[in-house]
Amino acid sequence: MSDAHLDPTDTVPDEAAALPETGDIVIDSALGDLAAVPTDDLDGQLAAGEEVQRTLRSRLGDLGG
Repeated sequence: MSDAHLDPTDTVPDEAAALPETGDIVIDSALGDLAAVPTDDLDGQLAAGEEVQRTLRSRLGDLGG
């Protein structure tokens, strides 16, 4: 068996950490906040994920006119 394994506390290489951009600064900011939460902070990930969801719902609601 290999000694190599994936550890959620390992750092991600810069090229893999690049976030896709949507062109919407509010959504991009929320996604950036989610990505910035440490992988071992489940409460932080949940809170940031919920904020992304609220942001996306708000933006989609804006499209409904």
